Amino acid sequence: MLIVVLLILLGILFLVGGYEYLKVALAPKYNPETMQLNYEIIGSGPTKLVLLHGLAGSKNYWKKDLDSIGKTHKLLLIDLLGFGDSPMPNNDYSLSVQLSALEKIIKKEGFNDGKSIIGGHSMGAIISLALLEKHPNWFKTGVFISIPVYKDADEFKQSLSTSSFVDRVSGSKYSKYACMLHTILMTRPLKPDNLTDDVFEDAKKHTWQSYYYSLNDIVLKTDVFALANGIKDKEVLFIHGEKDNTAPLENALKLSREFKNAQIITSSEGDHQIFLKETDFVWQTIQDFSNLEENSKKAVSHEH
Repeated sequence: MLIVVLLILLGILFLVGGYEYLKVALAPKYNPETMQLNYEIIGSGPTKLVLLHGLAGSKNYWKKDLDSIGKTHKLLLIDLLGFGDSPMPNNDYSLSVQLSALEKIIKKEGFNDGKSIIGGHSMGAIISLALLEKHPNWFKTGVFISIPVYKDADEFKQSLSTSSFVDRVSGSKYSKYACMLHTILMTRPLKPDNLTDDVFEDAKKHTWQSYYYSLNDIVLKTDVFALANGIKDKEVLFIHGEKDNTAPLENALKLSREFKNAQIITSSEGDHQIFLKETDFVWQTIQDFSNLEENSKKAVSHEH
């Protein structure tokens, strides 16, 4: 009887995994001319702010306690290629592809005027850093929330050793196969404690390909120190939780030292999902930083 049950379970896993594999294999190739990212503009404040979500996230990640930030900032929230409700083509999901797709939206909506802030969480923070380095004239500053910085893949796996079961499996050498089964693995009983229900549901909106290649090619292989070195004179803000076991604080601090004008704000209780846990703290920190940066520019202008 036990053998029969195991065979049935294996059959179900094979069918689910096969379906997810075929869904990617049969998907069209990426066409930047016809495949536009899903995005939304919220708020009416004078300061423009582009926000990018992390791995397996979506633009809805940021839709929490928006009343205050919406009065001071105009937010451009974007689903990265392969996540949320953006297209999920059969593609390599490299950093260059993500940047190219984002550039079209940012230019289309006029967030490339040199006065905007580019920011993101986790993988989105890495992509934000890359955009700031590629287009320093588009943005006045960058905001990097829970930015992951690793020496190598082994350090990344070690950082997940105390995380949830879903996180550990998703970051292991079996991550590609785990992603093919994410519709089974990502069930309510296995939901990480630091994710809200809505964010957890949106985290299912990806393919094994978009997750696996984004993790390996963007999170683990991007030389964030080289990017920072190229824009070391930019004023930037780092927001990090001192209890972040996924993206070690000490590594983010090392990265911040590459900048001549970096502000580092930490929370003693914040973990990797510091925004979800301490939303008001994050919004207020961004608002304070925006005001400080604006007042500094006014002072320089007045001196001249």
